[in-house]
Amino acid sequence: MKRDVMRWIAILAAVVGAVGAAHAQTAIKPAVVYGMGGKFDKSFNEGVHQGVTKFKTETKIDVTEFESNNETQFEQAHRRFAQRGQDPIIGVGFSQAVALEKIAKEFPKVRFTIIDSKVDLPNVQSVLFKEQEGSFLVGYLAALASKSGKIGFVGGMDIPLIRRFACGYVQGARHANAKIEVIQNMTGTTPAAWNDPGRGAELAKGQFDRGVDVIYAAAGGTGIGVLQAAKDRDKLAIGVDSNQNHLHPGTMLTSMVKRVDLVAYQSFQAARGGTWKPGLEVLGLKEGGVDWALDQNNATLITDAIKAKVEQAKADIVSGKMTVHDYMSSNSCPQQ
Repeated sequence: MKRDVMRWIAILAAVVGAVGAAHAQTAIKPAVVYGMGGKFDKSFNEGVHQGVTKFKTETKIDVTEFESNNETQFEQAHRRFAQRGQDPIIGVGFSQAVALEKIAKEFPKVRFTIIDSKVDLPNVQSVLFKEQEGSFLVGYLAALASKSGKIGFVGGMDIPLIRRFACGYVQGARHANAKIEVIQNMTGTTPAAWNDPGRGAELAKGQFDRGVDVIYAAAGGTGIGVLQAAKDRDKLAIGVDSNQNHLHPGTMLTSMVKRVDLVAYQSFQAARGGTWKPGLEVLGLKEGGVDWALDQNNATLITDAIKAKVEQAKADIVSGKMTVHDYMSSNSCPQQ
């Protein structure tokens, strides 16, 4: 009799525990504040949106989203979400760091995740990427694919973060061909530089006129103009952040994929499961945070020999045999 009672107590405890766990997994009200360019920029923000969409589809939990028209709205959006009990809240992009830090201090019980910046607070999770490593691979590939010996780079807003992309790209290109010429342009010095596809197309055409036959666009929505210009000129382009190979199959050499989708998805899932932690995460090739994209849309452009070389370079970086210089560690690029 006593044994039966104990067995039922154990079963009841398990049921109660399961109910409690299920409740803990649904008791969140997630939100995301997108950066400039909007959630359908086909690049950085859209990558985050893909992760958000996956989370919503799998869990049936609604995610409140806000698209900013200007940077002054970041603080307002974070405060409004925090006041409404949204938790956790994701801030997309380095430009939200100041606003997010201020609101995180005001609402210490709300969990925040910021992508591409570091905010050192006990309720903030900061996620950075080793963009230089992924950019090294696509630069290496660009130089291997180039027939003219000239490749290009079009960045968005001229900031150290984008210089990190450019520096990694140059290092990779010169690892393949020490004499390669790399022509670079930045779109502007204000946030508008992220969402100007017309200007991106102009810069790309100018580079093509100078003999460039492959261009890497690290410019958010502005990059869409670069990719279109490459298609129009029958040249090669390299996408960024999201896998953009599908936009123009045949002229998209590859994309430097930055897994911001996983950051958004995992941040919400961790909060839902009770495993969310503050602190800093830095994701490179070894962690699966960045990579180059190979799929059916660019497979005809990548020979087995080229694929093997790029994968070997990747393996060398992951193992530590080869190190890619980070522009932001010194605000300089040794290959320039």
